[in-house]
Amino acid sequence: MAARFEIKTARNGEFVFNLYATNGQVIATGGETYTSVDGCKTGVESVRKNCAVHVEDQTKAGQEALAHPKYELYKDKAGEFRFRLKASNGEIIAVSEGYKSKASAKNGIASIGKNAPDAPVVTAE
Repeated sequence: MAARFEIKTARNGEFVFNLYATNGQVIATGGETYTSVDGCKTGVESVRKNCAVHVEDQTKAGQEALAHPKYELYKDKAGEFRFRLKASNGEIIAVSEGYKSKASAKNGIASIGKNAPDAPVVTAE
């Protein structure tokens, strides 16, 4: 199975996207919902454009804030590691699921950089 962006209709009738790895697992989800498929595709293009950026590790004390675009690696209230990809304007364009280890979250970030640039966009039925 090839990596892909998949656009689907959300519960509210708007559109969202997921980026799937070659193993079929969701690597990241779009950071917002879109009113049109074209708007969602613009979100996908933003992920492609910004996927090869630095990681700001917010789990480390004294971590210097990096300029946008960037990934922010953080720990959620449940103690899981997550990341979000922010565009140059600071908007969140992709978010991850929770990971038990920081290494797994970092692997997710690396997977976006590897898979997003060439992943085709498909529309879910």
